[in-house]
Amino acid sequence: MTRDTQVVAVCGSLAAESVTRVALRETLQAAQAAGAQTTLVDLREYDLPTFDADNQDAGDAPALRAQLRQADAIVLGTPMYHGSFSSPLKTALDYSGFDEFEDTTVGLLAVSGGSFPRTALEHLRSVARALDAWPLPLDVAIPDSYEQVVDGELVEESLRERVDELGTKLVEYADVAQYPATASTCQAQPHAD
Repeated sequence: MTRDTQVVAVCGSLAAESVTRVALRETLQAAQAAGAQTTLVDLREYDLPTFDADNQDAGDAPALRAQLRQADAIVLGTPMYHGSFSSPLKTALDYSGFDEFEDTTVGLLAVSGGSFPRTALEHLRSVARALDAWPLPLDVAIPDSYEQVVDGELVEESLRERVDELGTKLVEYADVAQYPATASTCQAQPHAD
């Protein structure tokens, strides 16, 4: 890449004491440690009315899209509500499209007050694929969320390690859109036997 890798995290929780936000900040710290420039898009700070296809530039939609377009990798973080991802994140994604996500590496993180938020991750993965993004195979699921944070920090070491791994993988695979060109170049080179 000719510029610094840009990793953007989108927080789909509006809660003041959001475990999703804590986990995304940790993810971004790991991405920074791996050499990336990072941005947290906190949807609490954006005016995004319910999506109306006749007014695709409503509120802060242009600012949101501009942030996402700069990203080499995006991590989508959400609490699980009724088995799926949050409506603020859905609205943000509705205002976005191929210009923001096509050929972009995407990491997924979901938080639940109870059991593993698998369905929320599955739904986000489907949306990422529909936008022609490249979702990482590594997901982060945080069950029993309010037991996982003390004083704004993740307390369980294995969970912190998984969140940090997500941040590192986002940087490592941020240029995944170049994979076909890289693979073709590698195949064209003769092997030394």
